[in-house]
Amino acid sequence: MLHTVSNEHDKRQGSFMYDALVPPAEQFEKIDQAISFVKEKLDIGNLSGDELAKRIKERTGIDRKQATFSSGYVLLHGTGTANLGDLGETPGGVQFRITETKTITTSGTVKAQAVIAGSTGNVPANTITMFPVTLPGFTSITNPEPMTDGFDAESDEDLLQRYYERIRTPATSANKAHYKNWAKEVTGVGDARVIPLWEGPNTVKVVIIDGDKQPASMAIINDAQTHIDPGKKGLGEGAAPIGAYTTVVSATGVDINVSVTVTLSPGYTQEQVTQNITASLTKRLKEIAFVEAIVSYAKVGAAILDSEGVTDYSNLLVNNGTANVPINYEEVAVVGTVTVNV
Repeated sequence: MLHTVSNEHDKRQGSFMYDALVPPAEQFEKIDQAISFVKEKLDIGNLSGDELAKRIKERTGIDRKQATFSSGYVLLHGTGTANLGDLGETPGGVQFRITETKTITTSGTVKAQAVIAGSTGNVPANTITMFPVTLPGFTSITNPEPMTDGFDAESDEDLLQRYYERIRTPATSANKAHYKNWAKEVTGVGDARVIPLWEGPNTVKVVIIDGDKQPASMAIINDAQTHIDPGKKGLGEGAAPIGAYTTVVSATGVDINVSVTVTLSPGYTQEQVTQNITASLTKRLKEIAFVEAIVSYAKVGAAILDSEGVTDYSNLLVNNGTANVPINYEEVAVVGTVTVNV
């Protein structure tokens, strides 16, 4: 702004001209910054949180999948009445609410659901062992089976991926992309594969995995089936058109069993490193689910080496061999047994 003023005027700091131009110059700078900020938001990849969800909703109608509550059954020992809302808890503080009222004599099972939505409720079997509040007549509580189907709210990354899939793979006239999109609209479905004409004309098979890229539970399968083609009748009562007999199934899990000898980093125990390797392998298999047709022996080794507490490794066996493990079109790799020797 000073440059546009003739040099015949005094423009030095402290002069009238200088002081007159400073306030508007500062405001113009703020406006420029605001414009740059808004321009960045024109690229949907720069958005996050509610802004991202709102933009995607406006453009495609896709909603972010909300967190779901893990659920299952708990076994109560004693004689009394389990009431809706009674609580059980794990030693780690994860609470579960009984979702039905039931009179029990000696022992019996009741339905239960995590108090807080998300994956924290997916606890292993026999871990719900405490009563936060005493339940009259009952002496113990446990969960004979794992509690399942608790999923975190869809991440920005996954939501953006669904958005890109929608706009880059045109879903029209019930093509394969359409079936995949329909499946992934269902809460709990992490990905899907579509097999046309699998049992002859007008038949479609949709193979799904859950949000953790694991084999889907029966509850998720039923939800997806109802959304696409209720009852597999081809009546057009779901998303699929009339005459399209659609069957939704879960991918079959293929256990990836790993045995390895490691050199521990100072300060780490064998148990800690086993947990870290298991977490690293789980992350790796999640990344390749429905993407790659093999579990790479070399990349399993890389995942082990990237695990905290591992300085080096040797004698690696993956499914008792040293070769890649093939994963078929209707299968998904899952972590099996992890044996770590030191």
